[in-house]
Amino acid sequence: MTIAETDKPFIDVRTIPPVERHPKIFGMLNALAEGGAFIIINDHDPRPLHYQLETRYPGEFTWEYLEQGPAVWRVEIGRQQSSGCDCCCGGH
Repeated sequence: MTIAETDKPFIDVRTIPPVERHPKIFGMLNALAEGGAFIIINDHDPRPLHYQLETRYPGEFTWEYLEQGPAVWRVEIGRQQSSGCDCCCGGH
């Protein structure tokens, strides 16, 4: 991990029972401030979580692989900054 990555909160889901993982991650997502980010550490590609995230919150979060296995997967998830526009244009 780089110094910038160690400053970010993280959740190591390898230590959490599988049934509790997604609820904990979504709890962190809901608490994340605009422009904020955290890192997920897992023992497999969390692609299903990415699909869930895009379905529930399309365009609200970023997803960046920092490490892609084979033993450890690390993903940084960030909340997008708001454009400040609450109309139907989507900030465009």
